[in-house]
Amino acid sequence: MELHPDLLIRAHYYMRLARALDDRGTFLHKQSKIVGGYFSQIGHEAISVAAGLALGPDDVAAPMHRDLGTYLVRGLHPRRILAQYLGRSTGVSLGRDANLHGMGDLSLGLIGFISHLPASTGVIAGVAHAFKLRGEPRVAMCFFGDGSASQGLAHEALNWASVFQLPMVAICENNQFAYSTPLSRQMNIANIADRAAAYGIPGVIVDGNDFCAVYQATCAAVERARAGGGPTLIECKTMRMRGHAIHDNQAYVPKALLEEWATRDPLARLEATLRARGLLDDDALAALHARIERELDDAQAFAEASPYPEPGTVRDGVYA
Repeated sequence: MELHPDLLIRAHYYMRLARALDDRGTFLHKQSKIVGGYFSQIGHEAISVAAGLALGPDDVAAPMHRDLGTYLVRGLHPRRILAQYLGRSTGVSLGRDANLHGMGDLSLGLIGFISHLPASTGVIAGVAHAFKLRGEPRVAMCFFGDGSASQGLAHEALNWASVFQLPMVAICENNQFAYSTPLSRQMNIANIADRAAAYGIPGVIVDGNDFCAVYQATCAAVERARAGGGPTLIECKTMRMRGHAIHDNQAYVPKALLEEWATRDPLARLEATLRARGLLDDDALAALHARIERELDDAQAFAEASPYPEPGTVRDGVYA
């Protein structure tokens, strides 16, 4: 089934914006304007944008540090994101953090995450359970990685969601390395989605670098959850094209593997689809690049002009 042209054009914008925003953050970190860790999501754009677009306005998502596209699709402005990176009071966490940690906004249906990444699976199971108890036709979506898939809470959350047939979609972004640990060293099965059978739920394997494939699979899971069919586990196979964080040169990843995955770049693949359908040409692409650069220049200027939080507010919002 061919996706609507407007959807593909919108997806292309968000994927390009996510890639450019990622590069802008790297640039700012090299200028020492971002203190601490910085995490790249290059290679994950198709997953995060497709999943975000599959959700309805009243649904809830818990993205991670490589899901910049979902934050953008849900309405988080680049101004707030860059202010977050720079630790300014106009950032999402009001200057309490300097990266995507804690970057949640419930008014946008976004739940912030912490470094213990599988924690979002349990939180989203709870959100989905609340939706079911209240009889609300809403869906909760969590994201987790291949490393998180080997931790206990991910299993507990999926089992709980299955037992109570919760309206939950669990997206595992299998980028083949949990920090520096390859998938073959942490599990003895070919596919993470194969575990879905043990929970009694559907397990779907999809090419995580193919926007159309991820979108169609995620839409099907969201529709199933909303109709009362219960949870789905979707495994998106992709590759982390940069290190775990900016300090990591990922020397442990074979160069040939990175070169192979570079030929499957999610942006290049979507742009090939757009060109084949007459929806993109060189002029349109150049105009899009210029538009995004203007947006990011504005966002950076806003962030750099924003104040740091007042020291006296350090305890604000701390409840325990």
